[in-house]
Amino acid sequence: MAKLKTTFFCQSCGNQYAKWQGQCTACKEWNTIVEEVIQTPEKSDWKSPTSAVKKAAVPLKIKDIDASNEIRLNTFDGEFNRVLGGGIVPGSLTLLGGEPGIGKSTLLLQISLKLPYKTLYVSGEESQKQIKMRAERINPSTNNCYILTETKTQNIFKQIEALEPDIVIIDSIQTLHSDYIESSSGSISQIKECTAELIKFAKETATPVVLIGHITKDGNIAGPKILEHMVDTVLQFEGDRNHVFRILRAHKNRFGSTNELGIYEMQGSGLREVSNPSEILISKKDEELSGNAIAATLEGMRPLMIEVQALVSTAVYGTPQRSATGFNAKRLNMLLAVLEKRAGFRLGAKDVFLNITGGINVDDPAIDLAVVASILSSNEDVALQKDVCFAAEVGLSGEIRPVQRVEQRILEAEKLGFSTIYVSKYNKIALKTTSINIQLISKIEDLVGVLV
Repeated sequence: MAKLKTTFFCQSCGNQYAKWQGQCTACKEWNTIVEEVIQTPEKSDWKSPTSAVKKAAVPLKIKDIDASNEIRLNTFDGEFNRVLGGGIVPGSLTLLGGEPGIGKSTLLLQISLKLPYKTLYVSGEESQKQIKMRAERINPSTNNCYILTETKTQNIFKQIEALEPDIVIIDSIQTLHSDYIESSSGSISQIKECTAELIKFAKETATPVVLIGHITKDGNIAGPKILEHMVDTVLQFEGDRNHVFRILRAHKNRFGSTNELGIYEMQGSGLREVSNPSEILISKKDEELSGNAIAATLEGMRPLMIEVQALVSTAVYGTPQRSATGFNAKRLNMLLAVLEKRAGFRLGAKDVFLNITGGINVDDPAIDLAVVASILSSNEDVALQKDVCFAAEVGLSGEIRPVQRVEQRILEAEKLGFSTIYVSKYNKIALKTTSINIQLISKIEDLVGVLV
C-alpha cells in the first residue's frame, strides 16, 4: 500500500497548494481551499491490471497520417448535429452542462434511444428502473441502448470491455470515483482523475464519450476549470424551467464552430427539435403595437428572424433608466447617443427598456437598425408594419454600415413572408430576382424620414 499524502485544492478553480491558506491566489476566492487525501498506487491500464503493455506510439509525418476513415457519427438529432459541427467525432470527449432540471439527462437519453449504434448509458444518479420509466415516456425506437448504474470507473471499464459499445454516455462526471484517489466523489482530484481515465479510453479505442456535468450557482461547470480544457467539446444547455424552450450552445468545439445554436421545445414526450426558430422568436399578435421591430440575424450558419421590443417613457426619477435584456447595455447607450446627436431625438430624460424576445442573447451588430427602429417607434408611439424587417449596423457618425452574408438574411426574410427589408446602401447584393422589396439606406436620418 502506497503512502497517503495530503494536498489542498481550491474548489472554485482547482489550483493546488502544499498547505492551507485563506484566499486562493489564482481566482481570489476566500475559504474555497479544502484538504484532500490522495493515494498514489501503481496505476493500471484502463482495461485491467493484467492487460498487456501497449506498443509505444511513434511519430509520423503529417502527410503519412491516414484520416480518411474518420467519419462523424450521426446522432439522428438535427439540432445536436448542427451544434457539434455535423456529428460526433470518434474518440472525442464531449461535456454537456446545464442547470438542474433543464433536461440534460432527457436530451442524451433521447439521443441514445435514437442511435443505431451500440450505446452504453452509464448513470450514477438514477436506477435502471427510473431510467426505464423516462425511456417509456420518450418512446424508444431502438434496442441498441444498454443502461448501467455504476459509479466506480474500474467497474465501468470492465463492462465496457465486455460490451464494446460504439458510444458511451456518462451521467454525470461528478458522481464517478476512482480507486486510485481516496477523496470523495465530486472532489477536484476525483473529477480530474476520472476524466483523465475516460480521455485515455476514448483516444485509445476511438470511442466517443459524452459527459454530463453539473454547474455552480454562477453558471459555470462544477469542478476545476481544467476539466473544460481536457475535453474536446463543451456544450451548454440553457433555458428557463418555467418555459418550454431550451437552447443548446457550444462554448468550446475543437471540431467545429462555436457560433451554432440548437433550439428544442420541452414536451411531455421529450424534447422536440425546433427546425424553424422564428416561430418562437416572433410573437403572434392580432394588432400592431408600437415599439416592436423584426431583425434578421445569424447564429453560426443559421439565419434567424428575431423580435426586438423597446419601451421609451418619461423618467419618473431624476436619473433615467437604461435596461437591456438579451442585448449589450453599453451598445444600447451608444445607439441612444447616436439618435440624440445625429437625429435630434431628446432621449436623455427618458427611460429606455429593451428586450430580445425568446430569451436569447444576441451580439450580432446587424440588429442595430432594428433596435433603433423599435426605440423610434416607441418614442413616437407609431407602430411599424408587421411585414418590415431590418439588417444593418449603425455607426457612431450615424451611417448605416453593411453586414456580412446579407443575401442569406434577405432570403430568410422572403421565405417567412416579409415584404420589405432595410439594409445598408453599401452592401453588395447579387440577388437578381426576389419578391421582397429591398430598401437601401445610407444614414440614420433616412430611416427617421421613413418611419416617423
